[in-house]
Amino acid sequence: MPYDEGLVLDFFKSIEEKICREYIISRELDVKPVKDKAVTIIGPRRSGKTFYLFQKKREIGGIYIDFESVEFFNLEPLEVLKLIILYQEYFEVKTNTIFLDEVQNLKNWESVVRSLLNRGYRVFVTGSSSKLLSKEIATQLRGRTLNYLLLPFSFKEFLKARKFKIKRYFSESEVSKIKKMLREYLHWGGFPEVVLKENKNRIVREYFELMFYKDFIDRHKIKSIETARVIYEYLIQNFANEISITKIQNFIQKTKGIKTKTTIYNYLDKISDTMVVFFLDRLESSVYKRKTYPKKIYLCDVSLSNILSLSENFGNRMENVVFLELLRNVNSNPLMNIYYLKTSQNREVEFVIKERDKIKQLINVTYANDFDSIRRNEWANLLHAKELFKKDNPELIIITWDYEDVKELSWFGKKGKIKFIPLWKWLIKT
Repeated sequence: MPYDEGLVLDFFKSIEEKICREYIISRELDVKPVKDKAVTIIGPRRSGKTFYLFQKKREIGGIYIDFESVEFFNLEPLEVLKLIILYQEYFEVKTNTIFLDEVQNLKNWESVVRSLLNRGYRVFVTGSSSKLLSKEIATQLRGRTLNYLLLPFSFKEFLKARKFKIKRYFSESEVSKIKKMLREYLHWGGFPEVVLKENKNRIVREYFELMFYKDFIDRHKIKSIETARVIYEYLIQNFANEISITKIQNFIQKTKGIKTKTTIYNYLDKISDTMVVFFLDRLESSVYKRKTYPKKIYLCDVSLSNILSLSENFGNRMENVVFLELLRNVNSNPLMNIYYLKTSQNREVEFVIKERDKIKQLINVTYANDFDSIRRNEWANLLHAKELFKKDNPELIIITWDYEDVKELSWFGKKGKIKFIPLWKWLIKT
């Protein structure tokens, strides 16, 4: 059945009006289109991918098509080209930019995207993780796409949503207000709908269940829902901690009976695809060791921990927020890699930033208001790790709650300059 031209034009008109009147929080994600390559926006559910396409359309113009809208149900691939002509004739514009939202609903969508690229169009693509994972979209277009990760609001975007202006210098009262909003951000996270709407608990609970059933269970056709639920909740409850397959297996044995390590590996791999959680590799010289467990777990948004958490645990929440901010930086610096370090002496560094073959930064995070509140291990471990990467001379950073300084410190002959910076200031500067 061919599309209804009148309904399609109504859709186009409503989208133009919506984008004009909608309050769109400008996202920090800066994509740089390359000729003959599509831009694929990947990310967890509800992170704002559709509104990001609205933002780009507002900035550069173009045609937006939502393949979840009824006007485009059962659309044939060839008809996409006819829609472009229809739009351009009706609005009397010539455009070379096409935004395809929920593209997995279009039959033979990969061929359509390639055809558009071959005709010289700039193409932006997103997809729903419940039907076709964003990573799979990128795989289908391998060699013809540039992938960008869109996470829930960063703290800077959160401040923007609160209509708080970021500037170079702040008064004491402004700093106090920033820290108050940071506490809110550490509790409620950055899901756009949660930030902008009331009834936050209900929305977070909906996301928590939706991600479990739609993106994990339904998408991957998981058979043992009970085991999957235990693993899902275990990961979310243990965010910002190191996990191993043995730990998970022991936990399952206490709750739902014995499950093989093969099953656990399989479930962990599938839950990773949903982007509900991210697994951080330990820095190892061997690629095999690096890619096997143990790993550290981080959530796509700290608000998910509210469902299971018995306490605020601000230290873990701070660490999770730092991880997400570092992950965002990979968009603008694709050669950047993030690891954690645990030495043979069991000394841990929470984040090791590597670019190419050089260690650039060693970062620890602590919920401290002054130097005396910082455990000695926090800075001693950085000094120890610096010795391991002496030739790279990495920057040593401890992100605190409210302590700022630069100190020359030493521990058993190991010396170094360590920068202490409050979380709010690091997030704004980053």
